[in-house]
Amino acid sequence: MALDPTKHADWEIAQEAEKTMLTIYEIGEKLGLTNEELLPQGHYIAKIDFRKVLDRLKDKPDGKYIDVTAISPTPLGEGKSTSSMGLVQGLGKIGKSVCAAVRQPSGGPTMNIKGSAAGGGLAQCIPLTPFSLGFTGDINAIMNAHNLAMVALTSRLQHERNYTDEQLERLSGMERLDIDPTNVEMGWIMDFCCQALRNIIIGIDGVNGKSDGFMMRSKFGIAVSSEVMAILSVARDLKDMRERMGKIVVAYTKKGKPVTTEDLQVAGAMTAWMVDALNPSLMQTLEGQPVIVHAGPFANIAIGQSSIIADRVGLKLADYHVTESGFGADIGFEKFWNLKCRFSGLKPDCAVVVATIRALKCHGGAPVPVPGKPMPEEYNSENVEWVAKGCDNLIHHIKTVRKAGIAPVVCINAFYTDTDAEIAKVRELCEAVGARVALSRHWEHGGDGAIEFAETVVEACEDKTEFKLLYELDMPIKERIELIAKEVYGADGVDYSAEANRAIDRIQADPELSNMAMCMVKTHLSLSDNPALKGVPKGWRLSIREVLTYGGAGFIVPVAGTISLMPGTGSNPAFKRIDVNVETGKVEGVF
Repeated sequence: MALDPTKHADWEIAQEAEKTMLTIYEIGEKLGLTNEELLPQGHYIAKIDFRKVLDRLKDKPDGKYIDVTAISPTPLGEGKSTSSMGLVQGLGKIGKSVCAAVRQPSGGPTMNIKGSAAGGGLAQCIPLTPFSLGFTGDINAIMNAHNLAMVALTSRLQHERNYTDEQLERLSGMERLDIDPTNVEMGWIMDFCCQALRNIIIGIDGVNGKSDGFMMRSKFGIAVSSEVMAILSVARDLKDMRERMGKIVVAYTKKGKPVTTEDLQVAGAMTAWMVDALNPSLMQTLEGQPVIVHAGPFANIAIGQSSIIADRVGLKLADYHVTESGFGADIGFEKFWNLKCRFSGLKPDCAVVVATIRALKCHGGAPVPVPGKPMPEEYNSENVEWVAKGCDNLIHHIKTVRKAGIAPVVCINAFYTDTDAEIAKVRELCEAVGARVALSRHWEHGGDGAIEFAETVVEACEDKTEFKLLYELDMPIKERIELIAKEVYGADGVDYSAEANRAIDRIQADPELSNMAMCMVKTHLSLSDNPALKGVPKGWRLSIREVLTYGGAGFIVPVAGTISLMPGTGSNPAFKRIDVNVETGKVEGVF
């Protein structure tokens, strides 16, 4: 008997469900995996040998492809993971062959304010603790591969400073790269939110002088913002990954030429760290449906998609495959649409836009919730006017999904404090613009509460889609940025810093880099680049402060507003409430 989510925390519900969960062999059998394709890591988690699966099923038609996105969320999130799990459980309840592909949670939000990415209430994936705390080691492999590139760069700078050209050749066969230490593209990464490491000085001379490193400005980003994670998201196989790994631009020479990981002779060793990580992982929902886990979150500062490999595997193994895009449709779905689908060649049959009454009220004028503090009382009482006004944001996202040639399904991710009048208003306004709407109570009732949701998605999957990309890669860089800003965000135009203009000019002049796709970095809390602007802001311009080059992933990365690739930890972080029961060895408090 499942615990009541109105009375118990997510981790308590998960631990209770874990007492009777299926073994990973049973989950593998349900998904149709052979013993040779399943690589167990304990009783309840495994890796999947994707090469064997895709080779065995190469002639099998793909299942239906469903993307889950959302409106612009509150700082607390909109329950996309919860809704993805609810949809999978609902599809299971109506007898469909189904699996999901979700992203591995980052230690940053798990230990900070947002929690894990397992879902919530009675719509979760389990086992929760290993999923939330390192799982099968993919993020650790990414950190090691990425930081090894920085080790190669900084040691090379030191050796080129300390030795003549003849000495470099004699000692190690190196040719001088003449790297500009003031023009380094990469920084270091770690999987926590640590604002103190956003801007640092490294290589400070110690007791050993010049042997202590090369003194220079540097920086840290959160692990999932790494280009190595982006490569894991889009790579098709090991050969593709190895080629992409060698194209990562680490820095530039004093003449402005890109210095890649291949130039630093480190790309092969970086790939060695990633061989096992290329296989997606497998777990299950609370109700025993298969869940594939691969790649990472943060569509605001990264691609924020489960991997192409995971989706290719899921589409071969199940009749309905549910994948998830980070944050709202302005950034998560836009990247699914114009990056992931472009690279994979896959075309979605349906897209779900998740909305909560809570977030609609926030966009309609209610006080903005503050993570770590009690929810403002206004969210516990009916206010149809706020909900109606907030639907402007929802309808904007519906229109964005339609621009991809897909008819969206709006999922009202219901909470027990929502009123009938508030729910009815959302349904009325969405149906008025021709969108399908499904009320789902999966958080409170699991798959039984998601049957309307599941049936609506099945119906939508039968629609004929006319999927089309927003832009072509031969379009000038600024035109592509401005198209996304105007068509997806609703901006009046784009302003560029001097630094951004210099980077665009450099990239545009390089035929190997100029035709890469756009991976925008922008706040998830607003359609604009200002997180304080809710609803559908008018009369604003997108501000691009810098443009990065992810040569291996194949991305041009414009960075908008003041957003940072290293989030900060709040004043009331989740780690304060996480501990271990020393009697049982169980981790408590992960949510």
